[in-house]
Amino acid sequence: MRALVVRPGGALAVESVPDPVPGEGQLVLRVAACGICGSDLHMHAKGLLPAGTVMGHEFSGEVAESAHGFRAGERVCALPMLSCGHCRRCRSGLGAYCEGQRALGLGAAPGAFAEYVAVAAHETLRLPAEIGADAGALVEPLAVALHAVRVARVRAGETCLVLGAGPIGLGALIWARYFGAREIVVCERSAARRRLAERLGAGAAVAPEQLEGALAERLPDGAGVVIEAIGAPGMIERALGAVGFRGRVAVAGVCLGPDTIQPLPSLLREATLHFVLAYEKDDFQFTVDALARGRVDALPMVTRRCGLEEIPAAFAELGGSAGHGKVLYVR
Repeated sequence: MRALVVRPGGALAVESVPDPVPGEGQLVLRVAACGICGSDLHMHAKGLLPAGTVMGHEFSGEVAESAHGFRAGERVCALPMLSCGHCRRCRSGLGAYCEGQRALGLGAAPGAFAEYVAVAAHETLRLPAEIGADAGALVEPLAVALHAVRVARVRAGETCLVLGAGPIGLGALIWARYFGAREIVVCERSAARRRLAERLGAGAAVAPEQLEGALAERLPDGAGVVIEAIGAPGMIERALGAVGFRGRVAVAGVCLGPDTIQPLPSLLREATLHFVLAYEKDDFQFTVDALARGRVDALPMVTRRCGLEEIPAAFAELGGSAGHGKVLYVR
């Protein structure tokens, strides 16, 4: 099959690689769509992916051969890890935190920037007819955002600040609206992404230099919940500075460098700080159900679709510009 491979030295190239052979408890999917994630960009840019890696962990596809209760041709998505399926965490729907799991697309197991990908059958979910291939590939990033919003306990009538309007920030905006937040402010440096946030229902989408004024106008008592979805030094301190009395901060951004905070102001407000990673299987199922019922629509965040050969150019474009929402590889 053809797949996008990380070559020695970090270059990306489409090459012929062996077709995946399903291991015990696994399915092989014919990939239909796969999103480019910020983690892909950051890990590739920092040279953290070994040569031979096939990236891609936000995907939908079709079951290639009947197995494990799935029929050939069924449309599915899957949690992107080969978890054991037997430990206490896996039995509780926490396969993303299985100590023996191998994450797809990040060096441990081949991902879905390819024609086919092997997945764990117990981490696979059927997609209803109402969910197309593109929306199916958005289930994973939407589940990340849902997990952050759930951990932060966004409630009806609360106010919310989202730092960053990449796919996870936009997903957090979508879910905060779903759960009834009455006022949502999004802070994002890209004008194009601010427009996306407004299209998806933000009460205000402002540039970083406008944030202080926007908070004074719209959230004078501070935000009930802050979702940090940027992952850069200084963002946790900014989030804590914007939260109100007994408010909650959920850190979903992946910062790869050291960071510092000043605890005293947060102590005085009794703020709660959560760090969140990935999702539970229920976050995937909740997302699939909400998409199928038309309760959420994330397709407006898709700003580009490309073929396998176009992914290297898309990586270069995304690395030099913050204007895109979600870019999908589509078969």
